[in-house]
Amino acid sequence: MTKNIIYFDNASTTRANEEVLKTYMMVNEGYYANASSVHILGIKANDLKEKAREQILSLLNLSSTHEVIFTSGATEANNLALKGYAHKYRNRGNHIIVSSIEHPSVLESARQLEEEGFEVTYLPVNEKGKVELESLKKAIKKETILVSIMALNNETGMDQGIEEIASFLKDYPKIMLHTDAVQAIGKADINYQDVDMITISSHKIHGLKGIGALLKRKAITFYPLLSGGGQEDNNRSGTYDLPSIVSFAKALRLELESFKKNFMYVKTLHDKLLAYFVENEGMYTLNSFSNNPYILNVSLKEKKAAVIVEGLSKEGIMISSISACNSKREASSYVVYEMSHDEKRSHNTLRISLSYENTLEEVDIFINIVDKLVRGIRR
Repeated sequence: MTKNIIYFDNASTTRANEEVLKTYMMVNEGYYANASSVHILGIKANDLKEKAREQILSLLNLSSTHEVIFTSGATEANNLALKGYAHKYRNRGNHIIVSSIEHPSVLESARQLEEEGFEVTYLPVNEKGKVELESLKKAIKKETILVSIMALNNETGMDQGIEEIASFLKDYPKIMLHTDAVQAIGKADINYQDVDMITISSHKIHGLKGIGALLKRKAITFYPLLSGGGQEDNNRSGTYDLPSIVSFAKALRLELESFKKNFMYVKTLHDKLLAYFVENEGMYTLNSFSNNPYILNVSLKEKKAAVIVEGLSKEGIMISSISACNSKREASSYVVYEMSHDEKRSHNTLRISLSYENTLEEVDIFINIVDKLVRGIRR
């Protein structure tokens, strides 16, 4: 079905790696017992789960400082990080800081907390889509208990400098730092040791959908979103999806082992695309200003993005106009608007997100077709 498809929407989701799929099937068939059961099969399943947990921490160099809470995905992990932490530690303060370009699962969690009496500051970004450290410094109050800033933006690919932010917040031991690292894992070389909570997801790294994790500093506990059997030290109840957990660890290992090779390869694809958009600045406005090659975002100056995305789709080329998690509700990119404060620019964005599975030939085909569409379609 996908033989002739050019898939440039990897920031939305990636195609599952065949080795990951094999691991899922192997665990599903061989370790079908409930990992919480106390019989021999349950104990074996639990041992495999704990090995996966240890592997994830080891791969991210967090074994001595952090723990893993397995979730159904990044949305649940982000909700737990914000709502679970805020309600647990409300006696310490009621002020939370998030950036204005976070994933909807962070922004909507923050808005819900506002409705429940918390004060939330939404940090602006500069014209390149980056939170400036000075704005964070000015936003901190005596009542601040939590800061949530994503590692790599899901629409523009901008690196938010999470290591610098974490270093700065060391002087504020009462304030915990959470980062949504979903787009950064396997794509950016970031040290997370000074970050208190990190959200990761399987389906962005050629793993399966429906499994994610919140990595949290050992001392942190949460007011649980899900109550029940007390799994994950009472932080997140529910029967373990062991095949997904083990295949998640496998996907993470494969992604990190080939990080440097994949980065340099994808950069060759990115640079060719970037050269085309820069050469045709009369038709496009660039929205990506990061050195990270995996996401490239432009706005059409004279055409409608929805028409171009549809035209590309009919030609077998899949890209996004805005984040998939926001596309059902809004026809514009709030991220690009926060950068530019330009309604037209934010309504006509194209996001091309790449993977090591893409090829230079696919880039050439894309450039040829998108150029014909943009030049040929009337407004």
